[in-house]
Amino acid sequence: MKVTRKSLEKLFDDFKDIRVLILGDVMIDSYLSGRVDRISPEAPVPVVLLEKSMSMPGGAANVALNIKELGAVPVLVSVTGNDSRGREFADLLHHAGVSSDSILQSDKRITTGKSRIIGNKAQLLRLDEETDADLNREDSDKLLHQVDHIMNTQDIRVIILQDYNKGVLTAEVIRHIIALGRQKHIPVVVDPKKKNFSLYKEVDFFKPNLKELREGLKLDLELNDLEKIKKAAADWQQKQNIVALMVTLSENGVYMREQLDGQVQEFHIPAHLRNIADVSGAGDTVISVASLCRALGADTRLTAAISNIAGGLVCEQVGVVPVNGKRLLREAIELLTAER
Repeated sequence: MKVTRKSLEKLFDDFKDIRVLILGDVMIDSYLSGRVDRISPEAPVPVVLLEKSMSMPGGAANVALNIKELGAVPVLVSVTGNDSRGREFADLLHHAGVSSDSILQSDKRITTGKSRIIGNKAQLLRLDEETDADLNREDSDKLLHQVDHIMNTQDIRVIILQDYNKGVLTAEVIRHIIALGRQKHIPVVVDPKKKNFSLYKEVDFFKPNLKELREGLKLDLELNDLEKIKKAAADWQQKQNIVALMVTLSENGVYMREQLDGQVQEFHIPAHLRNIADVSGAGDTVISVASLCRALGADTRLTAAISNIAGGLVCEQVGVVPVNGKRLLREAIELLTAER
């Protein structure tokens, strides 16, 4: 793989204005942090004196933030509750510069929220508000109608299915989107979860982490057993007729395998040394970078290498945050080229 500063700068410049359809579960990620000086007299639990609170769009919305930070145009489609949290979510998107025009609100659902209580820089508790039931028929039909309208009126270059097992990506929705992508020759990129793992057939790019691969295939896969991981990934890729499959392996980097026109490329890329603060949201960043590379037909190994760097970068920060595109380019140049 020959990579130069000029080729990387061109790739990142070409990210600009690519329109990306992002479909999946959205949520609000909230952080309430402070200091702990005592234990409660009411129960043996720490008392957190609140010093700071913040909320940000999460789930598939964090993918949208990553896409925007990389210079592309996110088109986010999802369903929230018709509630105060749903309105808060729309406000958070607006504040982040991402359109909420294609976020549908349902009277049958609540808006997903994850609130993390942090004391003395350590997470003490997480409180989840959610429903994980599949969309009902009415909401599903509205969602697919919105997707069809977008696909017929906008120049979408790649589709991301971001699954958090909260019910937006039903079997019907998944099959419809994959068929639509094939019909329009648009790559479909998937970040899966256990429930729908086997439904993602004939997609362009499939990115489980090791836990998701282990749960989806019901196999005992250990992080250091790369050969067993390779075999499991290859068998699944062939069974599902997936073009490219990348398994993220946390501190062990990524494993990438592509099968196209009878040719197979596979490689393991180790992780770069990092001061890890928080792994939350790393998968969102990886799938965002990979999707833009796939939209541009970038080299497979280069796609994996840049995605690997991006995932590591966001792990250096606390909380679910998007990657900084300029910093990612600088690190890609530093780590992937012979030019200094």
